[in-house]
Amino acid sequence: MHATILFAHGSRDPLWKIPMENVASRMLGLDPSTQVRCAFLELTQPDLATATAELVSTGATSITIVPMFLGVGKHAREDMPLLVNDLRDTHPEIVFRLKLSVGEEPQVIELLAQMAMPSP
Repeated sequence: MHATILFAHGSRDPLWKIPMENVASRMLGLDPSTQVRCAFLELTQPDLATATAELVSTGATSITIVPMFLGVGKHAREDMPLLVNDLRDTHPEIVFRLKLSVGEEPQVIELLAQMAMPSP
């Protein structure tokens, strides 16, 4: 079974995670059999290891991690690969795929540019 983790920074503000949960809900709306979880780097639960363990316990054999970062700073460049390597060490039976941060995806850049254009 394949699963997806939407991985974001986190915040002390509990409302901050609503957009991530909305993306997960939309994924489920597109395909109700989708296995998706949100995970956060800091300040918000669950963390990446907890979300991964939950998916593994439900039978996931491969997990795609989608970094929900617009900017590609230290967290995306340095911290995230280390966290994913730790997951690979902890769960060697699971195939992990780390996608580009959403801010690097051409479709996201195009959509943001269209949204930022002035209205006619």
